Amino acid sequence: MQVIIHPSAIEGTVHAPASKSSMQRACAAALIRNGRTLINNPGYSNDDLAALRVIQDLGASVKNLDGGGLSVESQGVNPTGSSVNCGESGLGIRMFAPIAALSEKHLTIFGEGSLLKRPMGFFNEVFPKLGVEVSTHGGKLPLSIKGPLKPSDIVIDGSLSSQFLTGLIMSFAAAKACDITIQVTNLTSKPYIDLTLHIMRHFGWRVENRGYEAFYFPPLASGIEKANQIITYTVEGDWSSGAFLLVAGAVAGPITVTGLDDSSTQADKAILQALESSGAVVSLDTEQIRIAPGPLKGFYFNATDCPDLFPPLVALASYCEGTTTIEGVHRLAFKESDRASTLQEEFAKMGVDIRIQNDLMIIEGGRNVLGASVHSRHDHRIAMACAVAGLGARGDTIIDEAEAINKSYPGFYDDLKLLQSITGRKY
Repeated sequence: MQVIIHPSAIEGTVHAPASKSSMQRACAAALIRNGRTLINNPGYSNDDLAALRVIQDLGASVKNLDGGGLSVESQGVNPTGSSVNCGESGLGIRMFAPIAALSEKHLTIFGEGSLLKRPMGFFNEVFPKLGVEVSTHGGKLPLSIKGPLKPSDIVIDGSLSSQFLTGLIMSFAAAKACDITIQVTNLTSKPYIDLTLHIMRHFGWRVENRGYEAFYFPPLASGIEKANQIITYTVEGDWSSGAFLLVAGAVAGPITVTGLDDSSTQADKAILQALESSGAVVSLDTEQIRIAPGPLKGFYFNATDCPDLFPPLVALASYCEGTTTIEGVHRLAFKESDRASTLQEEFAKMGVDIRIQNDLMIIEGGRNVLGASVHSRHDHRIAMACAVAGLGARGDTIIDEAEAINKSYPGFYDDLKLLQSITGRKY
């Protein structure tokens, strides 16, 4: 699919989509408990749909409810077949593989697209220590496992992704881990672990966070507190997708964004710090965020714990006078694309100079951004970043393989169209 972004001002109010980070974790929590879970404000991105398929393949029953919610019935992990497919979701494979390993059944875990290129050596190293037979295809998918996973004291490396730790925390809790500790070295993306623990508490499990260096499962940590209750969970608005809307408002607004909780533990809430540092006009209250252009200037931002912010931050920096420096480039190698080089190459087409210096991305902004023909590289965040940058460009921006947004934010172009139509322009 090809989308053309016409340069234009935007105005109006837009509601942020549901968080796939929150939605996928809620699906996993609903699977590993015994009983019924009601999920309000569910997401329907490709990653969310993949998570729903996985929990059904692992034994849960999912029904649509009047009003748009979902009902999940589960008696724990009981696979219905011999394989599951996590789609293209990095969180999905890293979180659901340990959960699937709770079963004694031999299972093959597949993925699609860019997920086939991501390293899975973590499982080769860790699973045998937990009693799980495992094999990979040269350190990549498909992943073959046979449990059951048996929790024990373990030390893991958290430098590649916190998502592996999320999967272990959930699987240990489901296996009724008691007086057991997961020790972690070099943990990245700590706010995502905060989100995992927040959801675990909501579902009744108790896991102690000991300074992000150890996670302890005390006696009665197995969810017994809410074992016989119907649990209702409301999926948060997504700060990762909302970041693109907020940057769009800073570049071409003013707009109002609703549905984002400023008390959220989501890592990408840090976009507000970057926007304020850039000089954008930000007005925040409990119900909405008002964002408008200001005298934008270059800024410094450390994105090590929130690497998904790199694409919207590059779009923002393109319009900031002077030099912007973003730290944390090493976190970009194993995304849907190699995002550091992809951002360099695609934004170069739009006249934006980006340099990589060790762990720093340096963007020279404030010059005229040019409309250009760009490619998503099958990466949802690259497509959205180019679209946002195109709002203020000189000339039209043509995005090839624009449907990549379906991975996280299927309604993105429709929302842009709504905001543009108020000013008389359409994408």
